[in-house]
Amino acid sequence: MIVIRPVAASTISNLARRDVDGRNRAQAPSGILTTSVRFLIHLVLNGIAVWLAAYLLPGIYLADARSAFIAGAVLGLVNAIVRPLLVFLTLPFTFLTLGLFLLVVNGICLAIVAWMVPGFSLSGFTAAFFGALFISVVSWLLNAYAADRRRP
Repeated sequence: MIVIRPVAASTISNLARRDVDGRNRAQAPSGILTTSVRFLIHLVLNGIAVWLAAYLLPGIYLADARSAFIAGAVLGLVNAIVRPLLVFLTLPFTFLTLGLFLLVVNGICLAIVAWMVPGFSLSGFTAAFFGALFISVVSWLLNAYAADRRRP
């Protein structure tokens, strides 16, 4: 005779958390905590990219490290709020230049950040253009490395 016993829900959830080898695997936190941590990591990496640009490129000036991280945070906000509007308004130029005008839009965003953040300044549009290009590449590389390190 076969006897079927009810299984507790906690047993099922414990079995679901086990790996192929039978070991418990760590559950990654989900939701808003993970999103906020990723956002903070992104802001810190933006600050490092701004600091590197000021250190390596002529025409970009920082008063201190605090200004670099504030500029990185403001750059993230400007890229999230102002840049889409600028991209939409300059869409005809972007089509005519086959997308190269987006580099000018990035320079404008960096100039807006320099205008907003005390202790962060640019000597002109050339510094903004090449600084935005440098910050974009360095931020992309740092974020790619950080994302790769987070994967198991």
